[in-house]
Amino acid sequence: MFKELYKKSLNLAGHKSSKSILGFIAFIESFIFPIPPDVLIIPMTIARRQEWLRIALIATIGSVLGACLGYFIGYVFFNEIGLRIFELYGVDNVSFLKDKVSTEGGVLAWITLLAIAGFTPVPFKLLTITSGFVHFNIVYFIIIATLTRGIRFFLIAFLIGNFGSAMKKIIEKKLITVSLTAAVIIIIIAYFVYKFLINFSS
Repeated sequence: MFKELYKKSLNLAGHKSSKSILGFIAFIESFIFPIPPDVLIIPMTIARRQEWLRIALIATIGSVLGACLGYFIGYVFFNEIGLRIFELYGVDNVSFLKDKVSTEGGVLAWITLLAIAGFTPVPFKLLTITSGFVHFNIVYFIIIATLTRGIRFFLIAFLIGNFGSAMKKIIEKKLITVSLTAAVIIIIIAYFVYKFLINFSS
C-alpha cells in the first residue's frame, strides 16, 4: 500500500497544481499520511529550480499547520482518533509518557524526540499527536516543529535549486546523516533556550 502511495505522490510533482498538492501533502503527513513531502519537493525543485525558496516555504507552512492539527487531535481526541492513527502504524498506547514528560528531564527528552522526528524518517505524526496527548508546551512545540521541518525542507530545496539534479542522489543517501547533525544543533539550541526561559520566569 505504501509503495503505491509513494508512486502516486511522485507523479503529482508534475501536476499543474503541484504547489497546492505539496502544501496539502505536507499538511496531512504531519498527522496521518505516511509519505514525506520530500517526495514532491525534490522533483518539483529540479523542474523549477528558481522557485526552490517558495517550494520549501509551502512545505514548511503546510507541515507546521498539520503538526498543530496533530497536536489538537492528541489533546482533544486522542482516544477517538489518535489511537486509531497509532494502530495504523502498529504502535501501542503511549499513556505512560504523560508522567515522564511532566518532569524537567522529560521535557528535554521530548524536545530531543521532536527535533529528531522533524528531521528524520521517524514518524513525525506520532510525535505531534502524542505531544498534544501529554499536554506538551504548545509554544515549544510550534518552535521546534517550525525549526526542524523548516531547516529540513529548505536545506533540500536549496541544494537541489542551486546545484541541480546531481544533488538528488547525494541528498537521498546523506539526508539522514545531515538531518541528525542538524537535529543535534537544534537540540543544543533548544536546551539553552529552555534553560533561559526557566531561569527568566523564576
